[in-house]
Amino acid sequence: MKIVRPDGRSCRKRRPPLTEQQSFSELGLSPKVLDAVTAAGYENPTPIQAGAIPYVLQRRDVLGIAQTGTGKTASFTLPMLTLLEKGRARARMPRTLILEPTRELAAQVEENFSRYGINHKLTVALLIGGVSFDEQDRKLSRGADVLIATPGRLLDHFERGKLLLQGVEILVIDEADRMLDMGFIPDIERISKLIPFTRQTLFFSATMPPEIQRLTEQFLHNPTRVEVSKPASTVATVSQRLIATGREPHDKRETLRELIRSSEDLQNAIVFCNRKRDVATVARSLQRHGFNAGALHGDMDQHARMAMLDDFRSGKIAIMVASDVAARGLDIPAVSHVFNYDIPTHAEDYVHRIGRTGRAGRKGAAIGLVTPSDSKYVKAIEDLIGFSVEWIGDAVKGKGDDDGGRKRGRRSSSRKKAESDTGGGGGGERSARSERPARPERPARSEKSDEPKDQPQVSDDKRTEPREQPKSRAKGSDQGKSGKSRRSGRNSGKHQDEPVIGLGDHVPAFLLRPVRLPKKTTK
Repeated sequence: MKIVRPDGRSCRKRRPPLTEQQSFSELGLSPKVLDAVTAAGYENPTPIQAGAIPYVLQRRDVLGIAQTGTGKTASFTLPMLTLLEKGRARARMPRTLILEPTRELAAQVEENFSRYGINHKLTVALLIGGVSFDEQDRKLSRGADVLIATPGRLLDHFERGKLLLQGVEILVIDEADRMLDMGFIPDIERISKLIPFTRQTLFFSATMPPEIQRLTEQFLHNPTRVEVSKPASTVATVSQRLIATGREPHDKRETLRELIRSSEDLQNAIVFCNRKRDVATVARSLQRHGFNAGALHGDMDQHARMAMLDDFRSGKIAIMVASDVAARGLDIPAVSHVFNYDIPTHAEDYVHRIGRTGRAGRKGAAIGLVTPSDSKYVKAIEDLIGFSVEWIGDAVKGKGDDDGGRKRGRRSSSRKKAESDTGGGGGGERSARSERPARPERPARSEKSDEPKDQPQVSDDKRTEPREQPKSRAKGSDQGKSGKSRRSGRNSGKHQDEPVIGLGDHVPAFLLRPVRLPKKTTK
């Protein structure tokens, strides 16, 4: 663990090195909080808790960088409970504000305040989507010591005039990199302008991309940086494997079912998909094949999402198919397996997904289904975690073979689509266009713009033969022959020396004379 002061010097001279024997009683928490922590069964703090809690109690701004599952929530929940023991909230003016990217994370933080604040008489309000505004308004009108919200619902209440933010003393921005991915940064910037400048800000993120670094410079004032792990590291207790599968959806679903059936030690599992529509499709497919499965994605209302999580925690649902809305921060203990039905396009999401298993020292397994087009994503994941993931069976083909196969697959699928749309192999716009013979007018038109092959290469002032050519066609016999030649040349392509094909006798003069000629002068 690293504790860095703003000037870059180490803080270890001020505080002794953190050891495994350090207890919560050494961090400066109040007796009420310590009693609640002991009742919950915890004795020693995690590295992020030991590093962040003392500085939060000193009213310092804190920048915490730690992976999911390291106890980040308690690192700001416990000191906030200690600081909130003095004072009380006024109506519609919360004392503290915690911003979360998803409803599930916000509900989980509320559970932490209920667990560790059992000895406190604090009012906690939860502002998330999918819940009635009236119920949330009643909580705000009584006064909230702790306000936990998603950015969108918070701004909705503020714009309706039901919320005042002038009394916020502590602002917590949790899962900041997830906020960036979900597009909440403009909302957070707007919210920060509504809160007093003298507030204390606690900023937590798993990674530090350049955009998040810019936000820390904007939101934090003389912060203490606490970093407890590498930017992207996986838990050693999780066995990671990959398996090759076809790119067609039915091939992937069949592979997934075989993996679930062949896993003897599987107790429960989370199946991650990249798209919400695939979540519902995979869940229905598993249910039709006799699996006890459910779905969790962002289009579900809040009550359905919380009911699904409760059923999964209690064991009523053994397999939960989810989008990345469930990937970060959810504390679901004893998840034995994680299946990446889709390989995530961002390597950091892979770390967060497989972090749902192997928590608190338990063993877990993570298996990814890899199609030929996922090779570049697998390489990015291996570069991020620092080692190669083991394959079940043969690995997918190399990049060169993959490109060629993908192109052939597109042509094949396009041809099949054209045949299926027309009911046979000979119809369809694409197939008709591909089987059409080469039109002879293309080379003839290209010759029109250049010099005819049988014409002498002369300068413009001596170009007399092209001017006499249309006059000879004006004769009746020649006109008929030339018209017949043009009509026959449309199909046979033998008369490619004709300047224009298919226009009959009405040939515009500018097509017959593509080159602008000077006026004829008389001697």
